This record gives sequence, C-alpha cells and structure tokens, in this order.
Amino acid sequence: MSLAWGPFVLETPVDGPVSLRLGAGAAQPLVEVLTAGSGRGHVSARFSETTIGRQLRLAVAEDCFEVLHVRLRDDVSGLTADVELRSADRSTGLQATTTITNDGPEQILLLGVTILAIGLGRVDDLDLISGDSEWLGEGRWTRRRLRDVVPDLNLRAHGQDGRGRYAVTSNGTWSTGAHQPTGVLVDRVTGDAVAWQVENNGPWRWETGERLDGAYLSLLGPTDIDHQWQRSLLPGESFTTVPASIGFGSGLDGAAAALTAQRRALRRPHPDAAALPVIFNDYMNTLMGDPTTAKLLPLIDAAAAAGAEVFCIDAGWYDNDTNWWDSVGEWQPSTTRFPGGLGEVVDQIRSLGMVPGLWLEPEVIGVRSPMAGKLPAEAFLQRGGVRLIEHGRYHLDLRHPAAVAHLDEVVDRLVEQFGVGYFKLDYNIDPGTGTDLAVASPGAGLLDHNRAHLDWLDRLFERHPGLILENCASGGMRADYALLSRMQLQSTSDQQDFTKYPPIAVSAPLAILPEQAASWAYPQPEMSDEEIAFTMCTGLLGRLYLSGRLDTMSPGQFGSVRDGVEVFRSIRGDLATAVPVWPLGLPGWDDTWLALGLRTGDTLYLGIWRRAGAPDSVELDLDVSTADIDVLYPRQLPEWAYQINGETGSLTVTTTASSAPHAARILRIRTS
Repeated sequence: MSLAWGPFVLETPVDGPVSLRLGAGAAQPLVEVLTAGSGRGHVSARFSETTIGRQLRLAVAEDCFEVLHVRLRDDVSGLTADVELRSADRSTGLQATTTITNDGPEQILLLGVTILAIGLGRVDDLDLISGDSEWLGEGRWTRRRLRDVVPDLNLRAHGQDGRGRYAVTSNGTWSTGAHQPTGVLVDRVTGDAVAWQVENNGPWRWETGERLDGAYLSLLGPTDIDHQWQRSLLPGESFTTVPASIGFGSGLDGAAAALTAQRRALRRPHPDAAALPVIFNDYMNTLMGDPTTAKLLPLIDAAAAAGAEVFCIDAGWYDNDTNWWDSVGEWQPSTTRFPGGLGEVVDQIRSLGMVPGLWLEPEVIGVRSPMAGKLPAEAFLQRGGVRLIEHGRYHLDLRHPAAVAHLDEVVDRLVEQFGVGYFKLDYNIDPGTGTDLAVASPGAGLLDHNRAHLDWLDRLFERHPGLILENCASGGMRADYALLSRMQLQSTSDQQDFTKYPPIAVSAPLAILPEQAASWAYPQPEMSDEEIAFTMCTGLLGRLYLSGRLDTMSPGQFGSVRDGVEVFRSIRGDLATAVPVWPLGLPGWDDTWLALGLRTGDTLYLGIWRRAGAPDSVELDLDVSTADIDVLYPRQLPEWAYQINGETGSLTVTTTASSAPHAARILRIRTS
C-alpha cells in the first residue's frame, strides 16, 4: 500500500518498515531508533537500518490534509513511534517531529531518534549543497557531487547496504557556529531538489549516505554518539524530538523558495514582520561598546535624520569601568557614562520618533558579578557539581525558576522603566556538552535547558507582544529556526571588514529569511563614495542594519546614506514576500563578483558586488528575455552598462573604465 503526500510517497508494506521516499527513492525506514538494548541491524555508525527501525510496522496512518500522522509499533521492544508531518499546502514544504513512547513493560534507554528519515534517488545523480560557518565567516556554502563524499563501493556486488555516511553535526549551543543545520540535495537528472533544516537551539545531526536501493537522508537532534545525549523511558513515558523542516522544488532556487515559504509559516505572528523598521545600532565600527551621553546624542540625531526607526544602544551601557566582560549580569545602567541618567538618552531617542533599544546578553552571569552569589548554584549549568565557566562567565540554567525569575525581572524592569521596545539578545559563550544536574546525561540536561529557553521567550512575548527581539550570538553563531521562529531578526555576522561582508550577506537567505537577515551597513566618513555605496548595498537586500559615524559625515556622504535608507523603505514590503535566487551561484569566499536576487511576482531586486581584482564585466543567469532595468541605488555614481541577451536570458553587467576596486549596485528588474 502507498499514500501520496505532496511529492512524497509513503510506502506501508505489511511485512516491512514504513518508508517515505521522494520520487523513486530508496526504501529508507521512516523512523530510526537507537537504544542501548537494541543497536543497529547492520553494523555502522549511521542512522539507517537500526534494529528497531527495521522492526517498526504501521499501526495508523491518518491524512488530515495539513497533518499526516503515522503511528508505528515495534512488538519486540514495545516502542511506539508517532510521526507528524505538518504542511499548509503539501506542495512545497513540511515540518516533522517524532514522538517515541514506551508501551512495553521494561525501562528503555534511548541513544538517538531520527526526526525524519527519507529515501532519495541515485547517489550518482545527486549534488550536495552544505554550509560551513565560523565567527566572521558565516554561511560558506559548497556544492559538490554527492559521490565526492560518498564513494562508489559497488554495494550490489556485495549484497549489503553501505556502512559509511556523510554526517554533519553541531555541538553545544552555537547551533550554527561551525556548520549549517541546513542543506540541499539536487538531482541533476530530474532537477528535483530537497532542502532541510534541523530546528534546535542546541545540538543536531544530519547525515546522508548510500543504501543498496539509493541515497537516504536522516535528520536528528542530539544523539549519544555525538552529544552525550541519553534519555531513559519508563513504561508509559514519551520523548519528542526537536522539529525539522523540509522544502522541495526544482533545483536549488526552487528548494530555497520552498524552504523560505516554510520558514515564514513557522514564524510567530508579530507586527515587525510587516513593518520591518530600519535599525541603527551604535556598535559596529562606531562606538564599539563604549557608549556615553556625549557620544550618543549627536549620533541619535543623525540616525533619525537618516531615516532610522529603531536606535539600539549596544554593549557597555551597564558599565562603570572599562573591564566589564566578567562582571555582567545585573544589567543596571551606568552612572558614569550617563551623568544625567540613561533615561536622558532614551528620551532623546523616543522624542525623535525612534524605538529605544538596548543590548543584552541574558543567559550569562560574569564570574565577578554580584548576581553570581545571589542566585543558587542550581541556577547554573554545571558538571560534577562544579559551575561551568567559559570566557569568564557562568551560564544560567533556564530549567531553574530562580534563573527564569532573574531574566524576567531584568526584561520587565527595562521595558517598564525606560520604555525599551527592542532588545539585541547577544550570546557570546558556548557551555559545551551540557549539564549533568538531575539528569542521566549532559546532553539531556542541555536539551531540557534549550527547551526551557524557548519557553522563556514564548512567555516573554505573552507579556510584551510588541517587543522586537534580535537574535545574535557573536554574529551568526546561533541562527537556527527554533529561535528564529520566535525572534524577529538575526544578525548575520560580526565581520568588521566591509569588503569581506558581501559573501555572508549574499549567502544568508539560504539559511535565514531575507526579512530577518540583518547584515551590517556601516558607512564611515573616511570611505570613498563608492565604498559607502558598497557597504550600504550589503545591508539593503535583507533587514537593513545600519551603523557608522553618520554624525561626522559630509552632507554628500550623509545624503548617500539617507538615499539608501529611503530605497530600503520603498522596497521592504516586497522583501517580506520575496524568494532568493543566485544568478552567479552561491558565492565563494574570495569571489570578485557576487550577486543576490530577491524575486517577488514579476519583479527582481538584484544586488551586484564587484570586489578588487574583478574583470570589468560579468554575465548573470537571469532567465529573462526582455526586462526593464532601473538602478535603485546608488543613483549619483557613474552608471554601469546592462545588456540582456534575449536568447540565453543572461544579463551582462559592465562597469565604467574608472570603476573603483569595490563597488556595488542595487537594481530593480521588471520582467514582461
């Protein structure tokens, strides 16, 4: 028996495990479960063909259009698996979770459970797109043949499934600190593509490999083998995995569009999603954590004149000396930086029609902070009875009510006392594997803490529904959709070199919604006109995140910044419905020409960046025969030439002979 659900086929054989395959994909069991008492049915280190996965049989399959519920039972172990696939339209994307229940008479120790496992086509036909990240170098994507990482072992000659896998994992709480929980597999023959994201603000794993009948993909949260995660289930107890989402379409652009739509469906409703206000933050290449009343007041005036609608005072506002890193935690305003009180500065922000914002790093307590002694030891992550310390900070354990009460008091006080409407929630440490306090394993303690963190955010919005929250972790080190389904925007990087930022901004929409991807634009008085336009363009095709010494610019420089802000405000309504395309492919870190398109209806907003060493012209694959091209920004600088080839659908861009080493343009292309 088979059931079609969107592009997937659910196979439910009487004498075998249920499988979910894409097209003519492999018969990979839908659920894989690893326990201490029953390991893998075929020795390996992968999550394919576990003993329980082979034994699970269909009990119920309920198709309620938006939800497909599949219940599986294993009569040997006594485990029941409930898989839920949720989709608004069943045509482009879905979200999955799996719940494991112990219906047997004995306690069972779980060591790993897939969120979802699916069968795909031939390994030889597939391309894998995966992303690496690190501080200042987020979102570096690579496209390669899957066969390059999954060798051809002639499995048919051996009559066995493979034992290897290509696995990508993230440890600790920097969920995107080393690798992306997002990936794409593209079939070069059919053009079909599937994209995925694991949605956890902590550890995760995805893997792909080869079976006798084709490729498979398994998505997981924390596991024992990777993250020291174990979970004991007494009879009657259940465990639910973290969620994961899948998008499917034609080629990379189609799969990315589907995942973009799925991300929008996941987001908590919030006024910010439609308003998309322009944010000015005083940190990047500007005050750099050293705000004072004297420095802020002229900057506030300039930001308002440029068109900013939120002004965020970044790190340092709580600092009475210059050595605050390991003393944070009380979040009381400095009395030395603001002689007339922080309220004087906040009132100036509000009087100019902007929403006041503050930087906050709520999950940490400095080792020298008074709060370190006021909160009980159980309110901190710990191992072996010792509080974990990372870079001079303790890490709060949000399973504990005292930790939650402290954070609630801080946020409520700042909102009520100063009318703060925006918080930049930063996160600059990673506590590692987790906590072993009152749990069987550190990984289990960390997962419970991660879930408590999400609960705290949900309750915060219940109290302050209009509050805007920025997700930041040393830039983009925790840019996952457990958090971004709740928070309004994501800092894409801490990169201070404006020439290195474009590949981060161009690749960001593969992992983050365009309207949430806040890439810094930090124009400076010492920049040339082309360099100011270059850094402004970096922020315009996403959530404009402005900084820079606007208060000391010449009238011409300031006018260029204001023009950029006006362009963003004129197109931001379209950005919230647009899907990304990459006419030059996903960017390489050192590429000299880069391009990002955001398409909505018959309009394409196209950003083009030219970096030092680039040839004078470049050809972009737009797949258009005729189009009207308008230069949105900058308009006052030398024009480039644009020529569409009606036969190939490509656009050739040619710079002027005297073009600067670093230059960029934002175009609006309307196709007929």
